[in-house]
Amino acid sequence: MLGFSSRRRTEPAGAPGYRAYVVGDIHGRLDLLQELLAKIHAELQHDPAPQTLLVFVGDLIDRGPSSAQVIERLRTYHREGIRPVFILGNHEEVLLRILGGETGPIASWLQFGGLQCLESYGVTAASIMAASSEEVVAIVRSAVPANHVEFLESFMDSCRFGDYLFVHAGIRPGVALEDQLQTDLRWIREPFLFDDSDHGFVVVHGHTISEEVEERANRIGIDTGAYRSGVLTAVAIEGAHRWLIDTRPVPFAGPLGPIDLTQVRE
Repeated sequence: MLGFSSRRRTEPAGAPGYRAYVVGDIHGRLDLLQELLAKIHAELQHDPAPQTLLVFVGDLIDRGPSSAQVIERLRTYHREGIRPVFILGNHEEVLLRILGGETGPIASWLQFGGLQCLESYGVTAASIMAASSEEVVAIVRSAVPANHVEFLESFMDSCRFGDYLFVHAGIRPGVALEDQLQTDLRWIREPFLFDDSDHGFVVVHGHTISEEVEERANRIGIDTGAYRSGVLTAVAIEGAHRWLIDTRPVPFAGPLGPIDLTQVRE
């Protein structure tokens, strides 16, 4: 938790002395991750920050073709001056449950991107389709390296950053942060998405796809459907300023909130 604010000012601000880049759902798109990291690194080289957090809101895996490679890239990520923070998404949760021996989620997981995840680890679709549930668990355990499992198990549920809260899916409105259930933090849609109450912080989340970044007074949705749209998005927050970075050929980065015109980033 950085720069805790018990009461939010008129305009939200990040933790003092920090800049945060918060990255939406990657879903196995290593190519887009590399592009976005290059843009973030270039911006930091041009305009350094005192301290930088690089936050991933979860769903690194499934759907896209390169889940294993995304995990390995981020597991080994190191860049001087940048502290990475990883939040567990519902897709990582399901994979960990299967690795733990649960068979119930297998069918839906394979339907919603798990098959592509396994293929990125070298498992063939034919071998999965011919296997029983118990055999699938064994295949997954054999395919996913122990260091990948350990990495995923290290992820957190949320990250407080000044007047912002970073989570995967959202929160249960009206419930104190310390009483939030993991299920809601990783899976919730309604009533969170349509609730307009002041939570005491602005929630930055992924999980629910929107064509453009969805900004409301109490939340910012940054899942722009990278695996199918080709657009992976991050929101940057420094003080009372925030702006967007994404993988579109022509950057559309611009402020979502109050901005000092002398600080405009191209």
